[in-house]
Amino acid sequence: MDFILQPWPWYVAGPIIAFCMFLMFFFGKKFGVSSNLETVCAMGGAGKFVDFFKFDWKKNKWNLVFVIGLIVGGFISDQWLTPDDTVAINPKTVTALAEIGIQDGGATYLPDEIFSLEAMLSVKGFLVLIIAGILVGFGSRYAGGCTSGHGIVGLSSFSVESFIAVGGFFIGGLIMTWLILPYIF
Repeated sequence: MDFILQPWPWYVAGPIIAFCMFLMFFFGKKFGVSSNLETVCAMGGAGKFVDFFKFDWKKNKWNLVFVIGLIVGGFISDQWLTPDDTVAINPKTVTALAEIGIQDGGATYLPDEIFSLEAMLSVKGFLVLIIAGILVGFGSRYAGGCTSGHGIVGLSSFSVESFIAVGGFFIGGLIMTWLILPYIF
């Protein structure tokens, strides 16, 4: 049982992901969280307002099973497969987080300074959520997919576009972490 409560090593998780990707390719499905969100938006009637969502979502209803699996899997992992909420991070990272106002870095996966209901419903928290949501949505659309789609499927199929997109994701992450995030808090 202790094996289940620990993060799976790359040599176990990696082949499982590769097998899932093989099945997706075999059955002619595209993978990526943004394509699942696309299906959910089309199902919800977004096509009445935005042409991008005007498609037969029923052809992609398997995406709904994937989204349900994400939710159920996350719940199972949180409730029964996570021994505690602590995250082993570098002490220098803990110090850097404390400098920008995030106390007890690594004590939980989701720091209260960012993810508590109080923080999210503040004016600053609400603006950060709205702006981040718009940027992620625009970025996913502009890049033709999200990090999981490009990073897992695109790179495994040797897509040049995905290689460029993943490079952009990393550069954007570094810019956010080092140049923007310290000024938000």
